Amino acid sequence: MHTVQVRLRRDAGLSEPEETPGAVTLATPFGPAALRGLPPGAVAALRELARGGTSEDDLARTVTEHDGEGGLLRWHLLLRKLSAGALLERTVVAADGEPVAVLRPFGGGPLRPAAPLAADARVRLSRFATAAPEDGRLVVRVPRSPLGVELAPAAAPLLGLLAGWTTPAALACPGLPAETTAAVLGLFADAGLLVRPTPEGEDPERGAAPLAQWSPADLWLHTRTREPRTTGRYGGTYPLRGVQDPLPVAPPAFGGPRIALEPPDLDAIAKTEASLTDVLEARRSIREHDAAAPITLDRLGELLYRTMRQRRTFTGEDGQELADRPYPSGGAVHELEVYPLVVSCEGLEPGLWHYAAHAHALERVADPGPATRTLLDRARSAAMMTGDPQVLLIVTARFGRVMWKYETIAYSLILKHVGVLYQTFYLVATAMGLAVCGLGGGDAAEFAAATGLDPHAEGSVGELLLGSRRGGAAGTPPGWSPEVPS
Repeated sequence: MHTVQVRLRRDAGLSEPEETPGAVTLATPFGPAALRGLPPGAVAALRELARGGTSEDDLARTVTEHDGEGGLLRWHLLLRKLSAGALLERTVVAADGEPVAVLRPFGGGPLRPAAPLAADARVRLSRFATAAPEDGRLVVRVPRSPLGVELAPAAAPLLGLLAGWTTPAALACPGLPAETTAAVLGLFADAGLLVRPTPEGEDPERGAAPLAQWSPADLWLHTRTREPRTTGRYGGTYPLRGVQDPLPVAPPAFGGPRIALEPPDLDAIAKTEASLTDVLEARRSIREHDAAAPITLDRLGELLYRTMRQRRTFTGEDGQELADRPYPSGGAVHELEVYPLVVSCEGLEPGLWHYAAHAHALERVADPGPATRTLLDRARSAAMMTGDPQVLLIVTARFGRVMWKYETIAYSLILKHVGVLYQTFYLVATAMGLAVCGLGGGDAAEFAAATGLDPHAEGSVGELLLGSRRGGAAGTPPGWSPEVPS
């Protein structure tokens, strides 16, 4: 026969101020929680929770021994409050004393147990569920729940058995008694891992349901970065401080030749260029370039200077080297880099280049080859162009710049930065009379092959087409274009 044990969540702790009898402080991922005026039995029971797993019956006996029967009601209210505050773990323990499954809180917020499962209730595992190793056990979670279930090997077959619709009565896990299987299913339900049909008999994750439009990967990214209650660590937690040094603002130089670019005269440009309102109204995605008069090196350099250059660097209070550029960046980390892949640019050899923002220079990265050809083909296909773009601007992220400081939201923050950089490119290119078009996808693997960079250290996160515009004139934003607006 199995038992169910409870314990304080493993990332929490307990301390007792000696000068204040009946006072306990719980150290939690969300900050300290002070409990005052507790009777001796409640304090003793909390100590047992902090030491490890114990049953609720044993906890009740501890409370009764110290506080009598009258202390039980207050204790049960406190235990319920701890559970609702995501401060407890619950473990189904087999008859031999081995844990079978653990209901673990990963986030916070009020938690409510699911309704008990009837023996004939139709259930299956959510299509959004993921299973990954953690602390030597398999942990199963779904995006919108702050809870997960940690499975011992004996309970792992349940994942396969729950892949299709079944009922608790029909579920038979090899090696687990029916009562133990039912108890584990209860943990699954509490963690939100199970799906039940709607009252109309529909699958709530498929068909016309709103969830049907979501892929598991998209829902995971959205939920983890927009619902802090599902994770215990969120935002600027500095997860890598003490593990590795923060990356410098400027990446290491490439070994190829470097071309110094001439800074444009911004004062002169400001006197003749169209207003921001005119530029915003004229902005279009333009996919056709003027083959007779390709973009020049000076024009490419001006665009990069006005959008990407490093205006200054400084050191933050956390010791990280930070930067200032024309577009905003969370925490001033500025992890984005730009690699012009040149097909036709007057004054610049074809191939892959890197814009050194700190020096306003272009560094040679790679000659044209199979990998750069694939990058161009994918960009041309995505834009439905009949020929190659004059320049493909590949935006990359040096992930460690953001991930050293930010947790959970790091990748979504990078994508926000890509968005504001896209708009900056659009506005400046429009004001300059250039053709620009942002793309929705690219090939990070081929970029890694072209550059030799580790894609987990620096990888492509965005692409834009760039070239001369037919009939374009410097300082004059294009009028309405026959191109499809985007």
